[in-house]
Amino acid sequence: MDRQHAFDLVCEFTQSDSLRRHMLAVEVSMRSYATKFGEDVEKWGVVGLLHDFDYERWPDPPDHPLQGSKILKERGYPDDVIYAIKSHADYLEDCPRLSLMDKTLYACDELAGFITAVAKVRPEKMKGMKAKSVRKKMKQKSFAAAVNRTDIVNGAEDLGVDLNEHIQYVIEAMEAEAELLHLV
Repeated sequence: MDRQHAFDLVCEFTQSDSLRRHMLAVEVSMRSYATKFGEDVEKWGVVGLLHDFDYERWPDPPDHPLQGSKILKERGYPDDVIYAIKSHADYLEDCPRLSLMDKTLYACDELAGFITAVAKVRPEKMKGMKAKSVRKKMKQKSFAAAVNRTDIVNGAEDLGVDLNEHIQYVIEAMEAEAELLHLV
């Protein structure tokens, strides 16, 4: 897996800095979990980085992620990478999450977006953030209303991890890369 090639693809298809930073946040979360699970860190990172690269051009289901999967296939990405990216979309019934990589992407996607939203309203951003404060914000329906809380809960459950531990784990992964994510 060539991370630079993947990032170049993100930049080719995505102009929005916030969407790019979201993909970076999911990448760092996926890399951290890959390390924890003893998996291929580069592959998992690329999956996180590329999971929404087509969203800006094709935001409507099922175009996202199906248009992107065609592009990834044309550019020689492995089938398991393409499948994992397709499986993060609940509306693609023929792509259930099967592998640990598939499940981890789904578990990290909405959560990374929500943690980013929480960090943006905190004076200290990522520094010292705790799962408890994220859970408190999850109860506020008007806060980051576009983030699907059910996906966050179901993602942790599908991955087989405690929700609070999962939230804290992703916080710590993102905090370690807070400068890259513009959350300092």
